[in-house]
Amino acid sequence: MGVVIEREEWALTPLAYPLLSVAGLAAVLLLPYFSARPAAHAAGPSPSPFDSGAGPFLRFRRAFLLLFALASVVEGIQSVFGEDEFVRCGLGRDQMAARLAATAAAALFPGAISGVISEKIGPRRVCIFYWVLQLAVGTLKSFSALRCAWINNFILALASLAFSFCFETWLVVEHEKQDQKQDLLFDTFWLMTFFESVSLIGSQEITNVMVSNDDSGFLLPYAFAATLSVVGILYIRNASSTTQHASAIGSYQKSFFAHVLRDKRVLILVLAQASIHFAVSAFWFLWAPTIVADGRYAQLSVIYPCFLASRMLGSASFPWFYGATAPFQNEDSLTIAFIGAGLALSIVAYDYQEIGTLVILFCIFHASVGFILPSLARLRTM
Repeated sequence: MGVVIEREEWALTPLAYPLLSVAGLAAVLLLPYFSARPAAHAAGPSPSPFDSGAGPFLRFRRAFLLLFALASVVEGIQSVFGEDEFVRCGLGRDQMAARLAATAAAALFPGAISGVISEKIGPRRVCIFYWVLQLAVGTLKSFSALRCAWINNFILALASLAFSFCFETWLVVEHEKQDQKQDLLFDTFWLMTFFESVSLIGSQEITNVMVSNDDSGFLLPYAFAATLSVVGILYIRNASSTTQHASAIGSYQKSFFAHVLRDKRVLILVLAQASIHFAVSAFWFLWAPTIVADGRYAQLSVIYPCFLASRMLGSASFPWFYGATAPFQNEDSLTIAFIGAGLALSIVAYDYQEIGTLVILFCIFHASVGFILPSLARLRTM
């Protein structure tokens, strides 16, 4: 007589993702009505964050956010499969961790000098280089024989390093060239995090539409990412920009020693940035095994978008605490966000929790990250 083993399944409430998404959108749409009104807008709501600025910079800003959203979609497509991609390549968790660590270490030196190269050739060309890297990975992974090659992980590590600074540098340089207000730059920072979260959610939807259970179906998203990379390259080459930024290596070296190594505030900022990136990387590697550790089945593809929606909500809350028109001026909010992220992960690390509790804690962590990232970008330009 056969034994039937029933599989217990944990289901996320269907309202979780819509509520988080609506809260994030409401935080953006209601901001002009609750912001402190400048004199020019005393009779009505403050300008929308999407319409801030004027003239050439407003056009550049809209084109830049669109291009950054496309880059975030490509980033999401390249990482959406996660551990499943390595499993299909026949790699275990130990081998996966070893490969990711090895490729990250191999990309460390090129990534370290990429900032110097950016100062020499200009951030716009570095953005083109980023798209070229994504095109190379998308093309290689479009062929089943090359999908599991280690060179893909190395190129992706380089692309991720470039993505972390090239677009932000391009924005800052363009902002300084056109002599725009500092608050406008801060608004663009949180919009970048907001658009990145929305684009990552969109990349998951795109991948789910294209993918199928066979290996050939897994190649279509990578071909689409390669196509978007071509679009990105052509868009940057044809986009109007006043940026002609280049500096000598000698001046960069003097500036580095004067403003980085000898300034404790900059070193603390570097440590804070490194710690949040390390926490996000560790979460990406451990969140799925942690949730299913008790043997119950959970739809991870439904849970992960909730984390992205929480990050979207966190970034949308940034302009409510910073800026000249912020409704709640609170300079300690960044410290509170770091404490919230640390407590959320500490509770998980201390003792195993129910799946529902884990999801809530991980949502708090991502909401804190969504607030921390534009806050650190703000500090880097002050």
